[in-house]
Amino acid sequence: MRQEVIDAMLPYFRVSFGNASSLHFFGYENRDTVEEARGRVADLVGAEPEEIFFTSGGTESDNMAIRGAARAARRKGRSCHIITSVTEHPAVLRTCEALEEEGCDVTFLQSSSDGTVRLDDLRNAIRPETILVSVMLANNETGVIQPIGEISELTRKRSIILHTDAVQGVGKIPVDVDELGVDLLSISAHKFYGPKGIGAIYVRRGTAIEPVYTGGGHESGLRPGTLNVPGIVGFGEACRITKERLPSEMKRIGELRDHLENGVRKRIGEIIFNGAGAPRVPNTSSIAVPRIEGEAITLNLSMLGFAVSSGSACASGGTEASHVLVSMGLDPSDAQGSVRISLGIENTKEEIDSFVEAFAGVVDRLRKLSPLGKHST
Repeated sequence: MRQEVIDAMLPYFRVSFGNASSLHFFGYENRDTVEEARGRVADLVGAEPEEIFFTSGGTESDNMAIRGAARAARRKGRSCHIITSVTEHPAVLRTCEALEEEGCDVTFLQSSSDGTVRLDDLRNAIRPETILVSVMLANNETGVIQPIGEISELTRKRSIILHTDAVQGVGKIPVDVDELGVDLLSISAHKFYGPKGIGAIYVRRGTAIEPVYTGGGHESGLRPGTLNVPGIVGFGEACRITKERLPSEMKRIGELRDHLENGVRKRIGEIIFNGAGAPRVPNTSSIAVPRIEGEAITLNLSMLGFAVSSGSACASGGTEASHVLVSMGLDPSDAQGSVRISLGIENTKEEIDSFVEAFAGVVDRLRKLSPLGKHST
């Protein structure tokens, strides 16, 4: 977290401790604070404050969007057909699979080689009973940005709800819900230096979704449960700072990412930059190193003080090849040799140079140890 975010949150653990839903003074005071934070979240994505509902993070927001739209359709007696892509985060994929078991029909669009959805495939998949399209804004493994604005042109003409998991996009690139044309959008605070365990869902006014679970009437009845006031305050502060500093910070981080990839390209042969042919968020690089396990690279770099992942952080510990990379046409064995490198606001050029040296050394050593790596360059 940013220090400013921590400082903003601290009073709400001990001093301003009231339940924001209570009628007494302590609750009323914190209710104003919550609404101020709601306005900051809305401002970051070009929404109205009343269109922002707080959640525990991106996974819950994705579930609320997809399940909520399906429930609303069923209540109206409509058939349930959902379209999504095979490169989505598990929060979307597993939710859609669960809805399939409950009777919904789901179409999973294949990916092009650069990681983007083919618009013709989406157009051909739409049916009269299609109620929802869910395509993420930026991929969590490759950083590839999807053409959400173009997708919205297809959905709006047919009055289909459009949801985007924007967890990896908000805070990395400018995001405006009207420019994207989305009806539902998921956000998570910790992706741009806010606290973990707090997020939001944007619901365009008039969009029909129903609560995923029942309880009190919090968040206009859409998301029951006592509000996480310290988290919400930190979320709001992170949004305020991000709005102010995004252009300069992301320009610098993008330059660092390019410097990293150029260095790796010069030092290591036979590598693949996944999704490099498509627009990407500036902080993410996905690199496939054939003939080496990504987990081996990750563990060796960890011992040298560098934290990378061999795919999605949410799937760490898994041994299967990345579903995202395989869907892009990467051989499963090469996909298993991929690592995701994410950069942040505190990274320096000197750290990038040190990483490139360490990465090249690890790859060289592992290739020499591998029976498949004898002919590596």
